[in-house]
Amino acid sequence: MSEPFLMRALLAGLGLAVIAAPLGCFVVWRRMAYYGEAVAQAGLIGIAAGLALSLNLTASVLVVTLAVSMLLVVLSRQQLVPFDSLLGLLAHAALAIGVILASLVRGPQLDLMAFLFGDIFAISATDLKWIYVGGALALAALVYVWRPLLSLSVHEDLAAAEGTQVERVKFIFVLVLALVVAIAIKIVGVLLTIAFLIMPAAAARPLSETPEQMALFAAIFGSLSVALGLFLSVSLDTPGGPSIVLMLALFFVAAILPTVLRGRR
Repeated sequence: MSEPFLMRALLAGLGLAVIAAPLGCFVVWRRMAYYGEAVAQAGLIGIAAGLALSLNLTASVLVVTLAVSMLLVVLSRQQLVPFDSLLGLLAHAALAIGVILASLVRGPQLDLMAFLFGDIFAISATDLKWIYVGGALALAALVYVWRPLLSLSVHEDLAAAEGTQVERVKFIFVLVLALVVAIAIKIVGVLLTIAFLIMPAAAARPLSETPEQMALFAAIFGSLSVALGLFLSVSLDTPGGPSIVLMLALFFVAAILPTVLRGRR
């Protein structure tokens, strides 16, 4: 860990784990995994645009993920096509468009695998600033809407009847989700970003009695997975992002297994 690139990788992963934990809880509670996947896969379009226009990649991904998030909010109001089917269509279309645009970018050979699965060891000091400043803004916004968003997750109609500004709360949540996705893509890539949101929260759910406790456990599982995943990556020379997600999956299995075994008795 004395190597600067390893320290930056650890700090980036830990920052993302803390940021993604409470947001991932709401993604699980509101069953928005496919929504998050559609936004994440659209991030590849932002990467291609950033490379083509020589822009900061995190900024260009953020612009695209915000635009796609707003589009999904609008499309969720239509009744012609089931929303889950629409999300599946848009997720795969966005990924296809992103891959095609990335392949057309002029210049040195593009390492598409690094963008799809992340390259945590390539994190720079500027990337760390994006993660911690953007993460602080995301957490502040999430704390601001925590209670009303929790009410929406329990029962949307009842929350509206109690005076919750439903559309405003949803809009803030979508903005936060787009920001965290833009941050996460640099670390774990387009295809693994949603796993980083869902897996810690899913692992924490069987062990938690309150929403706040679930967010805390998710942050702990995410942080431990980052440390163990980086250790595995350095020891066995495996990719950093997938190694972290593998640790997340193992934590989920360990958390859910006792409940499954009790259910069989």
